[in-house]
Amino acid sequence: MPFKVIIPARYASSRLPAKPLLEIGGKPMLQHVYERAVASGAESVVVATDDERIQKAVDHFGGQVCMTSTEHRSGTERLAETAELMAYDDDTVVVNLQGDEPLIPSGLVSQVANDLEQHPGADVATLSTRIHTAAELFDPHVVKLVTDSNGFALYFSRASIPWDRDAFSVTTEELPDAAVHYRHLGLYAYRAGYLKRYVQQPHCELEQMEALEQLRVLWHGGRIHVGIAEEVPGPGVDTEADLEHVRKLLLA
Repeated sequence: MPFKVIIPARYASSRLPAKPLLEIGGKPMLQHVYERAVASGAESVVVATDDERIQKAVDHFGGQVCMTSTEHRSGTERLAETAELMAYDDDTVVVNLQGDEPLIPSGLVSQVANDLEQHPGADVATLSTRIHTAAELFDPHVVKLVTDSNGFALYFSRASIPWDRDAFSVTTEELPDAAVHYRHLGLYAYRAGYLKRYVQQPHCELEQMEALEQLRVLWHGGRIHVGIAEEVPGPGVDTEADLEHVRKLLLA
């Protein structure tokens, strides 16, 4: 199924400045992400940025770049502008791939695009993986989710959802054997037409409280289908420790 990939990338990062251009195995991190996207079978891969240093780096490794506004408050807003500048048809499937995922399996990029195509009632598609440890479940940096019986998202949260009333009243040191909890992967597929609508919708309280922009979709009545990731994703990079860990994994 044809789809396109856009990689939003910004130079500034409060925890890791110049993150997209940090070197991993002799290449900038962004190049690793770009190459994974190309290997997914996407029709095109575009880096969306507002920074000339990133533009220069992408030009250097032969990638395609789209310069966008400096006013965007989220990667999705940058994605929407890029889709408009690239004149994508409303039905074009666009995958939003974060620029700090150098170990993302290429198969997951195509999987999320196919998931959207297979669920015409969805406005957005995304992926999840099973949570197996209490440490992961109770980590606020790990986004959890709950779906309905058809795999459509009911809610996303940094809190531990669903809450096992009986088991967690006794201990939160380990997960009960029957526990079913899922971690959200920050990989999305949209139709270009929906991106236009999304950025016109006002921010909502839940989105701001949780700092999770996908909650805007649910707040305004949109539907997000959540597939189960068919491959185990590698770690992303948010901190210096994450960067060193990924460097070791790529060199192993």
